[in-house]
Amino acid sequence: MISVYMDNIIILGFKASIDSVGDILNKINSIKQDGEIIQLLNAESIVSKNHIIHGVNQAFLAFNRGENLANDISVEIVLRCSAQRQISKAFKMLGLKEGEMNLCAVLINSNDYTNELSSMFNLDNNVLIPNEKNLMEIYDINDVETQMMSLEEVIIDRITKLTVDY
Repeated sequence: MISVYMDNIIILGFKASIDSVGDILNKINSIKQDGEIIQLLNAESIVSKNHIIHGVNQAFLAFNRGENLANDISVEIVLRCSAQRQISKAFKMLGLKEGEMNLCAVLINSNDYTNELSSMFNLDNNVLIPNEKNLMEIYDINDVETQMMSLEEVIIDRITKLTVDY
């Protein structure tokens, strides 16, 4: 049984060159200890740290209520942060890809692995600065929505609605 509470969260940005997604995931799994979560996300699909914190919190709350959409907390985090119910859509938006990409590393209930991750990728928190035009396309957000709420609020609202629509 996983620990279904969030004790701490560290969010870091990296520039990465990924030859093999499987190899990267194996390296990540080899550095973390049992119960720790290191989730790598496509930084291009992240609007803010609040976006990540809200998505992670909603994933843990879903597990606590037995309303999780996935059997794995890491997959649930991707679903919630993407505001999607379908795993394939969520990973298309937030998943790793081979080649050059900007990463958002989310460390949850974890030691600080900044040095270990920096040996694999180039630490660069500037990749966490959102490109609003791209985000509007990724999340299919129209101008009417952003006239009423900020882009961050629209995405967080959609994450919250996953729970309401359950």
